Amino acid sequence: MYSLDVNFLKDRPIYQNKSDKKAAKKLSVGDPKPIFLGVGLGLCLPIFAGAGWWILQGKNGELEQNIAQLQQEVTRLDSEIGNINKIKEETNAVKGETQSLVTVFDQIRPWSAMLQDLRDRIPATVQIENVKQIPPIPAAEGQPPANPAGGIEITGVARTFNDVNDFLLSLQQSQFLKASESRITGANLVDAPLPPTASTSKVPIKPPQIVKYTIQSSLSDVPASDLIRELEQKGTVGLVARIRTMQQTGVIPK
Repeated sequence: MYSLDVNFLKDRPIYQNKSDKKAAKKLSVGDPKPIFLGVGLGLCLPIFAGAGWWILQGKNGELEQNIAQLQQEVTRLDSEIGNINKIKEETNAVKGETQSLVTVFDQIRPWSAMLQDLRDRIPATVQIENVKQIPPIPAAEGQPPANPAGGIEITGVARTFNDVNDFLLSLQQSQFLKASESRITGANLVDAPLPPTASTSKVPIKPPQIVKYTIQSSLSDVPASDLIRELEQKGTVGLVARIRTMQQTGVIPK
């Protein structure tokens, strides 16, 4: 048989008070390491915070120095970029002026060459009395003239209308004139002038009929640098030499 040993004394108030006092004594005389650790951590945290703040301050100082250097570099680069842009603007202005001069120079049509071209093309039965330059027609405001070179007007006499047509066809083959704008603007039969001795003759002489014509044409807008061969054939040596010099320097493309 089993026997139960129950100690009811532990449940008495006197015994419980003694137990609580022993536990309090045990807690009061415990290990002090946790206290030291807590104090140490409490002291270390401000030290770590101060060290971190000091490191951040140093980094901020370095960053501020780098930013100041970068700002100085940006200012220097902006100044250099401004100088470069100014040089570019001056260069473009010089190029524009040079190109304008070259364009004007390249539109030169020496009258000596054009008159020689007319002499080479005129038929034997056609005579030229006058050659007049026609100024270019003013263009609308802000627009360049359609043909800045202008044109020419040729007047003279021919034996027949066919001779005038042959002369026109010959002119339309000229490199100095625009074929599409070469046309006969007037052609009429007139009496041919008689020699001075005819007025003293007792026998009346009836003058023959001839054609008095007027031909107009626009000067070609082909650059003079593209007409070097024709200019050389017409004896315009000076202009050809200048054009070739500018081609060698690259001002005018070959």
